[in-house]
Amino acid sequence: MITISELARYAGVTVRAVRHYHQIGLLPEPERDHSGYRSYDAAAVVRLIRVRTLAEAGVPLARVRDLLDADQDTFAVATAEIDRHLLAQIRVLQEHRRRIARLGSGDSLALPGEVADYLDRLRAIGASEAIIGPERDAWILMAARYPEKLPAIMAEKVALLANPQVVRLYRLIGQIAEVGADEQLLHQTADLISQLLDDAAASGELDLQDEDTPDARFINLMDSFADASHPAVARLRGLIAEHGWTGWTRIEKRKP
Repeated sequence: MITISELARYAGVTVRAVRHYHQIGLLPEPERDHSGYRSYDAAAVVRLIRVRTLAEAGVPLARVRDLLDADQDTFAVATAEIDRHLLAQIRVLQEHRRRIARLGSGDSLALPGEVADYLDRLRAIGASEAIIGPERDAWILMAARYPEKLPAIMAEKVALLANPQVVRLYRLIGQIAEVGADEQLLHQTADLISQLLDDAAASGELDLQDEDTPDARFINLMDSFADASHPAVARLRGLIAEHGWTGWTRIEKRKP
């Protein structure tokens, strides 16, 4: 007969684990002897080793008791079922690993692939990292509100990058984000934005805004996010208003 410490050592578990198995009924707890100690026999060692082996194989403790006393056929069916469950868990973990691998730059977090690709295109044209973060977060909001519209919207945004003036605008906004609200730079940027808006209005592009973002409450949310992203946004909005434009996420020509 052996003590609980010896039992645990023989079976390769901790004394705490032995007591836990007692509590959940996986290992019978012997009566105390006349000295007040519990003694274990060889059968307890064998059973504990079987419990440990099953647990280490991934069998849930709730199923271990059934398998300990199962016949060969029942054991085979049960282990096959457990194996299928473990395989499903492995696939879930593999998918988690795949997603984690995509998060290296942080752009794929909560964003579809076309937006991450667009952010990479912004980097390629020289857009500052100071504006990539707010841009990414704004697209997270857009993807949450209009997931079905996002592919078409992103295709339009990518097409705009073929315009050298749009590329210049991103670089100017990047300078503002990095160096601060320099008045000369702000006026230069506002002039360019107004020019691009005039061109978009002439081509009919601005007429698509109602189709892309028809929700007024969401537009207000996006505007508040933009205002909070950098103090220069409010100043730019004021300068653009001097050119006759109102809004930010959804821009309109101010009526005379």
